[in-house]
Amino acid sequence: MSKKRRSFLFISLIKLLILLFLLFLSFPNQTSLAQSSTDQRIPKEIAQIRLPKLLDFGANKCIPCKKMAPILAELTEEYKGRVVIKIIEVYQEQELTRVNGIRLIPTQIFFDAKNQEVYRHVGFMGKEEIEKVFEKMGVNPVRK
Repeated sequence: MSKKRRSFLFISLIKLLILLFLLFLSFPNQTSLAQSSTDQRIPKEIAQIRLPKLLDFGANKCIPCKKMAPILAELTEEYKGRVVIKIIEVYQEQELTRVNGIRLIPTQIFFDAKNQEVYRHVGFMGKEEIEKVFEKMGVNPVRK
């Protein structure tokens, strides 16, 4: 291969890489876009509350989701005023489900007080497991 031909291929390769880089910058993927706009990832009625949050994405027809409902109700009472716990019905809240990238249910997403995701779990999550995450987040139950 001639020197002129190699130079042409090298310059073409550089141009292609620059073009790909510019395309990448102009079309950010949905996941990074969703993660950067936390106000869309949390229901409006609780987004302004400056407490840690647990969003549980599920459905009435989902057996593990049904098993988690009483656990979440109990935790809501035990952590009242310290954590906001919200159950999201995926079939009723399709946009919220999409923006959060939910693929399987149940999925639990834990947010800190600044609405930044700190932990995500897919599948059934027992009370002790949830409490361990709260503890790592620095949240303790209300003492009676």
